[in-house]
Amino acid sequence: HHQATEKSPSNSSSSRRRKLQAIAVSRIRSVITAFTMNKPPSFPGSGSLGTKIVGTLFGFRKGHVHFVFQREHNSTPVFFIELATPITHLVKEMASGLVRIALECDKQEEQQEQVQQETEHTKKKKQRRRRLLDEPLWRTYCNGKKCGFATKREIGANEAKILKAVEPISMGAGVLPGFNGSGAAPEGELMYMRAKFERVVGSRDSEAFYMMNPDCNGAPELSIYLLRV
Repeated sequence: HHQATEKSPSNSSSSRRRKLQAIAVSRIRSVITAFTMNKPPSFPGSGSLGTKIVGTLFGFRKGHVHFVFQREHNSTPVFFIELATPITHLVKEMASGLVRIALECDKQEEQQEQVQQETEHTKKKKQRRRRLLDEPLWRTYCNGKKCGFATKREIGANEAKILKAVEPISMGAGVLPGFNGSGAAPEGELMYMRAKFERVVGSRDSEAFYMMNPDCNGAPELSIYLLRV
């Protein structure tokens, strides 16, 4: 009897959580549909990165997905994140069909800081809002299913070595020999996929990246959506 009373609050909180997740997923789906149905024109001020960029996805067989965007095949990365998703899971998803990854972050923290200290300096900061690609933390959805968080990372010596190894590859996927991770325990082979992406900027708070596949006339195999809500 005592157990039943303990369960009910957690049940109600888990149902609230499920409702919130459903709302978040439906909102993301509607944004993805809007992008897919009618690609918006590039937003003013988005020209610095350009509309065609290089995307590299990599990870050790027993590790997580890492994702890098570069202007050119050999330029400094402009976006580097680590997803909580295991790379083997993403490879399976891609083998079974189209993959859409939505990354969603909040505006809240920035707004709270400005409420506390509304000076001329913070007003200027408000006008110069953090670039979407510089956001540090993202909620991740893969084909509509929530799959943890993605975190902004800095390129270290290991990552620089990996990018150097794939530099001559303009498009392709495979395994890189000679990389066994920085930890004591080997994490298995390093898997990678590299391709050109079309970048579409909807606003300061929404961007989409579509993998360009010359062999495929239909929808891109991999699409990545960045949303600030």
